[in-house]
Amino acid sequence: MIIIMLGAPGSGKGSVAEVLSDECKIPKVSSGDIFREHIKNATELGNKANEYISQGQLVPDNITINMIIDRLKEEDAKNGAILDGFPRTVAQAEAFDKYLEEINQKIDIVIELESTKEEILQRVVNRRICSNVKCRAIYNLVFSPSKVEGVCDKCGSALYQREDDTIETTEQRLEVYDLETAPLIDYYENKGVIYKTDLSHSINRMKKEVAKDVIEKLS
Repeated sequence: MIIIMLGAPGSGKGSVAEVLSDECKIPKVSSGDIFREHIKNATELGNKANEYISQGQLVPDNITINMIIDRLKEEDAKNGAILDGFPRTVAQAEAFDKYLEEINQKIDIVIELESTKEEILQRVVNRRICSNVKCRAIYNLVFSPSKVEGVCDKCGSALYQREDDTIETTEQRLEVYDLETAPLIDYYENKGVIYKTDLSHSINRMKKEVAKDVIEKLS
């Protein structure tokens, strides 16, 4: 099963993917998490990626595509994965479709999350992430705080705030999304696999409600 999460930065893709991962028993594969791990370890890939990420820009397609394909070949992804942050361009989507065709797989559903800019900015600046690379649970100081401040509910590791989770960087990322990633919506609409839904605190429709509807749609 291949599930793709679409939506602007801070729209809640990672949070919904977390719930779906637990329910569907397939891993959440986040291009951002993988890049940040490479950056942390100062690998050649990490250094190259950081030049783009630190400026709120997209990492070049060839680097991103190969990284995702390598990840999907790992044992825990043999039954599929939930892709968070990939693809981000039509060129990436086309390359990924070609790869899936070669291995006789297909995309089951593309989830497009919609949120207001105000909620996105509030979600981003208050986001906290588990420091355990095997967990990476996501919390929000306003919408979904951890039971103990600064501590992950799932594994007990410390929570941290990403350096790029600022209003300035997020606004830049939103501009990039509108220019380069939003055309993916038309691409997947034409393939008949997209499912549009709101994720909003104001209407009390959060990650669990969205995930439940997705699972029912896949049944």
